[in-house]
Amino acid sequence: MKIRRVAALKTAEAFRKHLQSIGVDLPFDEEMHTGPEGPLAQPLDLGRRRIGNRFAVLPMEGWDGTPDGKPTDYVRRRWQRFGASGAKLIWGGEATAVRMDGRANPNQLVISEQTTPELAELRALLVRTHEERYERSDDLYIGLQLTHSGRFARPYDKRTLAPRILYHHPILDARFGIDPAAPVITDDEIEELIADFVMAARRAQQAGFDFVDLKHCHGYLGHEFLTAVDREGRYGGSFENRTRFLRELVAGIRGAAPGLDFGVRLSAFDFIPFEPSVEEKQGAPVKFGEGPYRYAFGGDGTGVGIDLSEPLAFLDVLRTLDIRLVCVTAGSPYYNPHIQRPALFPPSDGYSPPEDPLAGVARQIWATAELKRMRPDLVYVGSGYSYLQEWLPHVAQAVVRTGQSDFVGLGRMTLAYPELAADVLAGRMLDRKRICRTFSDCTTGPRNGLISGCYPLDEFYRNLPEYEHLAAAKAAM
Repeated sequence: MKIRRVAALKTAEAFRKHLQSIGVDLPFDEEMHTGPEGPLAQPLDLGRRRIGNRFAVLPMEGWDGTPDGKPTDYVRRRWQRFGASGAKLIWGGEATAVRMDGRANPNQLVISEQTTPELAELRALLVRTHEERYERSDDLYIGLQLTHSGRFARPYDKRTLAPRILYHHPILDARFGIDPAAPVITDDEIEELIADFVMAARRAQQAGFDFVDLKHCHGYLGHEFLTAVDREGRYGGSFENRTRFLRELVAGIRGAAPGLDFGVRLSAFDFIPFEPSVEEKQGAPVKFGEGPYRYAFGGDGTGVGIDLSEPLAFLDVLRTLDIRLVCVTAGSPYYNPHIQRPALFPPSDGYSPPEDPLAGVARQIWATAELKRMRPDLVYVGSGYSYLQEWLPHVAQAVVRTGQSDFVGLGRMTLAYPELAADVLAGRMLDRKRICRTFSDCTTGPRNGLISGCYPLDEFYRNLPEYEHLAAAKAAM
């Protein structure tokens, strides 16, 4: 399958014609409206707080902290750039483990008694940088994403999984070498983990964060609760049991950290795991026996379709818990990355896209819009925008202007071009040399044990020794 590069679509007409040729429908405003009256510049009131514009920095998993979970200069530089971005909603900044065995890599940030002061300094650095650029920070809203990586934990060695699982998955166990006899996390251990999350949230509040994200996405532990249909006991089987973890988390945190706000980043739909096809190396769904595929939250049972019934029920749980802020994402980077982060170039452990990545962008925008249409009282942050490249501002404005999402989230794009949000809001021409082209080096690097960063476009990373190691790893692919 030949996929046309977005960078080659030089005009709005060319972009629209390409979308039509591949059967993809995207909201699109040809004319940008900038300045204080522009749709993306409008503030949004969230309870006691006013958030200054409609751009959000999405959380990313760093591979460049210290072995004991503290920030390094690499982490501090990234958070400074988050502050310089111009976005007024900082969603988590970075995935932060609530305990050491929950890390997705041995250099992930951890929130503990020892690290809390340095996380507070990290947040303060982001705020100072923002104030230096934009004068005010009272309309800046900053959260910390709390996580346990569960099935995908690599807490002690970058290449060795040390998984904690809620149930035995019929495909993922074999793919990631999990012994069929390996024990699952017990209900008592889940209660201990909830206590760890509660303490982590209390420390996040002490460090000055406005809210915590109780992560339920991308195949990590919170997300795995939602698919634990085969698990016995209090945390599996029925939908009520599969959302018990969230409800108990919120109750515990409200008791320990009164006044702290909440958000939830949710994989609102999922597909069956994909693998490279033998013939073309493009991703193809794994073959799965008879009967419906039951392990995709938000799936329709086919493994490649969407049913938003349970995601809507999950949003109803958020409403009963008085949580209004939800960030919508999809799938997992470990087993179906093309639906989670649409890209033309796959990471080293991935596969060539089985569709034009613009279809993946449109799918996420559609899902967010549908959830917002049916549960309009919640506040939504959309994901999956980076692949739009030059046309990101035009789609983002249309999405917000028409009420299909409240915020536009920027992930990989922030690594390559942190000031994109500020440039869009000011009506400046985009710097084409800094636009993320989804080369996936920000994933291939960590997959090969290297620190996080945008190696192709950020001169800082191009001048590091790791750049040569990355080139060698890609050549060996």
